[in-house]
Amino acid sequence: MDNITKVYLITGFLGSGKTTFLNRIIKTFPKDRKLMILMNEFGEIGIDGNLIEGEDLDILEISKGSIFCVCVKTDFIKGLNQIAKDIQPDILLIESTGVANPTDLKRDLTLPFFQNRFQLTEQFCIIDAANFEEEYEVFSSVEKQIASSTLFIINKVDLASKEQIQKVKDLVARHHPNPKFFETQFADFPFERFFFEAEGPGQPETRAKGAKAFLSDQELESAIEQLLDDPQGEITPPDRLLSAIYKWEGDVEGFKTLMSRFPKGIIRAKGFLGEASQAYLFSLVLGQRNLDVISLPADRLFLLNRVVFIAPPEIMPQLEALQKDFSLFQYQSTFDPMGNKEKDDGP
Repeated sequence: MDNITKVYLITGFLGSGKTTFLNRIIKTFPKDRKLMILMNEFGEIGIDGNLIEGEDLDILEISKGSIFCVCVKTDFIKGLNQIAKDIQPDILLIESTGVANPTDLKRDLTLPFFQNRFQLTEQFCIIDAANFEEEYEVFSSVEKQIASSTLFIINKVDLASKEQIQKVKDLVARHHPNPKFFETQFADFPFERFFFEAEGPGQPETRAKGAKAFLSDQELESAIEQLLDDPQGEITPPDRLLSAIYKWEGDVEGFKTLMSRFPKGIIRAKGFLGEASQAYLFSLVLGQRNLDVISLPADRLFLLNRVVFIAPPEIMPQLEALQKDFSLFQYQSTFDPMGNKEKDDGP
């Protein structure tokens, strides 16, 4: 039980390319090493977890808010405890939601009941080159991700000008004393330099020190309650955003007409559309829309024609108003992580 798990945190605002980055790691990961993935989505249902490519992967998905906020902090700590106690991977990849404040991660990983299992090795910040300046000006979570990261991957550089890329670097430098940058397209990154060079045959194993018995379920619940009561903890979301689910009961062509009417204030939207024989992935990032053919496994067909929207509270009524003109666009539920309240008017 005493081997160290190296932890790599993947941050970046909504739609920056974190899932693409994660899939590239999976494809190059050595078969003789044990990999664990913890995915966090702000929305009520997990979409990105179904886009992970790989067989026999250990994946833990946590949705309905940020793992670093009080709304799902309990689930996060319990998940880490299970990973430390039962799964014990060589490497843990944590993909946080794009609106997360990761300030408290270092403290969380060193909580005494994890028995020194975790070692935070690198924090990547994935940046959408073309949209970063707009995100930076509006959302405080972007600054917090910059300040706590160790390496910055400026992604989608093929969609940005040289001036935009330089502006990204200048903005990051405001909050980081010595930023390291990589410029990429489709998150194509030299992973071996950061993940695997020290993991080859013949390398001495690093081991956790002072391992004791893990907490019982009751003891763990008590420890988490004390953690949430800590006034020094960063347990509130840095930005006021809501998540809503809508169901589309029409065809893909009809949805194309609908999506041209979506409010400009929507930050992120994603969902699967179509039928079992032909599915599409719908993705919206700050007004940029894509609809791509995708293969959806049979056990995920229940996600078809459900779309998750993330937006400020004042935008949600505009989205709801579209139902007057599009009767096949049906509201299902809204989740407010700051209030930890869920409104469900759907079936």
